[in-house]
Amino acid sequence: MFVRAFAFFLTLWIFPAQANLDALTNKDAGAGLKAALEKGAGVAVDLLGKTDGFFGNGAVKIPLPDSLKKYEKLMHSVGMGKYADELVLTMNRAAEAAVPEAKKLFSESIKKMSVQDAKGILTGGQTSGTDYFKRSTTDQLREKFLPIVKKATAKVKLAEKYNQYAHKGVQFGLVKKEQANLDDYVTQKALDGLFFMVAEEEKKIRQDPVKTGSDIIRKVFGALQK
Repeated sequence: MFVRAFAFFLTLWIFPAQANLDALTNKDAGAGLKAALEKGAGVAVDLLGKTDGFFGNGAVKIPLPDSLKKYEKLMHSVGMGKYADELVLTMNRAAEAAVPEAKKLFSESIKKMSVQDAKGILTGGQTSGTDYFKRSTTDQLREKFLPIVKKATAKVKLAEKYNQYAHKGVQFGLVKKEQANLDDYVTQKALDGLFFMVAEEEKKIRQDPVKTGSDIIRKVFGALQK
């Protein structure tokens, strides 16, 4: 059923009437799409889910919440800089520990992909696959990430103090609502960083499928470029 429906969308929406595309089977198209999603998501998770995956990457490194960041220089000047540094390191280590949980959820999401989803990803923009993952996995990822983050930040005294005062700070406009709880803040930043990297990998695959080293990805996405 999936293959026949997939063929219908391929015919009407995706492939123009060109000889090189006519040779591409519906089975190959489905396999190529799924392989590309697995490849891009897997690379992103592997890059982030290791020591310094977040902390050593300026594009996704998690900074102190704004309400603390503006006092960071002052803390260093009065000998409290080590506490700020410890918190930054802990937040990023927490994200690095949480991200590997995404691989299984991404894989399950690909298996559940509908024909409509597939059509949207193949005919969509450079990050339409990433957008699909956002829609289908964000809530589950948040549930998986949060306990891991909580376990990490619970060991840091400054994190405990921050949570005690941040809620009151929201009432006076001193702390943004989305930053009122450090664990929620880190979890959201981990999600943001993960989807950013997935999007970067997806763009690479679309722009140069040959570099993936996968014949089926090269065949399908190479055809879409023509």
